[in-house]
Amino acid sequence: MTPAHGSPASVTARPPEEIPAAALPLDTYDGGVPVAVIGSRAQSAVVADPLSRVIWRIAAPAVGSNLLIIVFASADAFWVGTRLGAAALAAVATSLFWIWLVVSIAEMVGIGLTAVAARRHGEGRPDEAARVVGEAILYAVGLGGIVAVSGVFLLPSLLGALHNPADVQALGARYLGMYLMGMPLIFGYFAVDAAFRSSGDTRTPMLILGSSVAMTLVLDPVLILGHFGIPAMGITGAAVATISTRGGAFLLGTALLFRRRMMRLGRVRWASIAAITRVGLPTAITGIAFSAIYVALTRTVTRFGTPALAAMGLGFRVESWMYMVGVGFGAAAAAIVGQNLGARQPGRAARAGWITVGYGTMVSLIAVVIELTIPSRLASVFTSDPSVILETTHYLRIAALAQLFTAAELVLEGALGGAGDTLPPMIMSTSISALRIPLAAWAATHWGTTGIWTVISVTAAGRGIGMAALWRFGRWRNRSV
Repeated sequence: MTPAHGSPASVTARPPEEIPAAALPLDTYDGGVPVAVIGSRAQSAVVADPLSRVIWRIAAPAVGSNLLIIVFASADAFWVGTRLGAAALAAVATSLFWIWLVVSIAEMVGIGLTAVAARRHGEGRPDEAARVVGEAILYAVGLGGIVAVSGVFLLPSLLGALHNPADVQALGARYLGMYLMGMPLIFGYFAVDAAFRSSGDTRTPMLILGSSVAMTLVLDPVLILGHFGIPAMGITGAAVATISTRGGAFLLGTALLFRRRMMRLGRVRWASIAAITRVGLPTAITGIAFSAIYVALTRTVTRFGTPALAAMGLGFRVESWMYMVGVGFGAAAAAIVGQNLGARQPGRAARAGWITVGYGTMVSLIAVVIELTIPSRLASVFTSDPSVILETTHYLRIAALAQLFTAAELVLEGALGGAGDTLPPMIMSTSISALRIPLAAWAATHWGTTGIWTVISVTAAGRGIGMAALWRFGRWRNRSV
C-alpha cells in the first residue's frame, strides 16, 4: 500500500518506459487528467458517463456470459444425471472440488491481469495494457501445463482424499483425469477473458462464449452417448466436450485480441508477472482453500450416502445460477473500479461498488423466491432418482435466504480485485469458510444433513457481510498496481 500524500511535493517523475509500468506504484499526484482517453469512446466512458449506464453496459454482457456458463455446466449435469445415474452425478459433483482448486490458479492470472490492465487503460496507456495481456496469456498457458502434469500424476491421491464409494471413485478418475489434461487451454481462456473485460469490453467474451456453449450442447450428447459413428465415451465425454469448447474459445479470443491490437507478444518482463501474481495470488489462495475445505466437508457428507453427495453437488449447481450472475456483476465492478482508480476518481469507484451490489441483490431476490417455491422441480431437471430429488429440495430450501448476501460477496470481491486489494478478502473469506469443517461435523451428529446445509448457508451469508465491511472500510482506495 502506498501512503496518502499530503501535498504535490511528494510527486516523483515517472520512470523511463523500459521499466515495466505494471511493477510501479501509482502515485495519486502522478499527473494525468481526470478522464483518460484510451483509444475508444467506450473505454473513456467508463470514467465519465453516469455510473448506472456504465454498470449496465458492462454488466449486462458479463452476466450474459456467465449465464451461458451456467448453460454450459448444466448441460453436463443434465446428460450425466439423466443418462448415467446418481453415481456418475456424484462423481462429477465431487470432482468439481478439485477442479475449483486448479481453476483458482487460473483465476489468479485473470484477477491480476484485470487489475493491472484496467489500471493501464485508465491511465490512457493501451499499448502498455496490450503488452501486459501478452505476457499474462503466456504465463497462464505455462501454468496450465504445470497443473495438468502435476494433476494427472497426483490423480489417485486427489480421489482418495474424497473417500467416495468405489463406484463413484472409479467414475471420478475418468472424468477428473481427462479434465486435468485440458488445463493449458482452460487457463488460457481465463486470461483471454480478463483481457477483454479489463478494457471494459464484456460483449466480445459473451459472443465467444455463446459460440462455445452452442458447441457444447451438440458435443455433450454426441460424446457422452455416442452418435454419428462416434463411440459412447460416457462420463469421459463430458470432460472432453468441456476441454474442446473452452479450447476453441481460447484460440478464437486470442486471434481477436491480436486483430484489435489488444495483445502484444515480446520479451516477458518478470516484473509484470510478479505484479499480476501479487494481485491475483490472494484470490487463488482463497479458491484453493475453499476447495480444500469442501474436500474435508465431503467426508462428513459421505456418511449420509450417495444421495447426499449428489444433492450437495446439485445444490451447488442450482446456486451457481445466482453465483454466476453475481460474478458477472463483479467482473463489471472490477473493470469500472480499476479504470476509475487509474483516472484518479476513487469516490466514483466507491459508488460503483455499492450501486452494482444493489443491482445484484435485486436479481438475488428472484433466486430466493424460486428456490423456496419450486426446489423439487429444479432438482428433477438433473435427476430422476427420488432420494436425490428429496435431499436436493431439502438443501435448496435451507440455503435459499443466504442468496440475499451472495451479490454483496461476489460484486465487492470483484471490485476489491479490480482495485488490487485482494489480501483482506482472502483472509476474511477463507476464515469464515474454514469454520464449515468443525461446525458441519458437529451439526451433522445432531441434525444430520439439515445441520450441514444450515452451516453452509449461515457461513455464506457471513462472507457477504464481511465483504461489505471491507469495502466500507476503504483500504482499497490507496492500493497501487
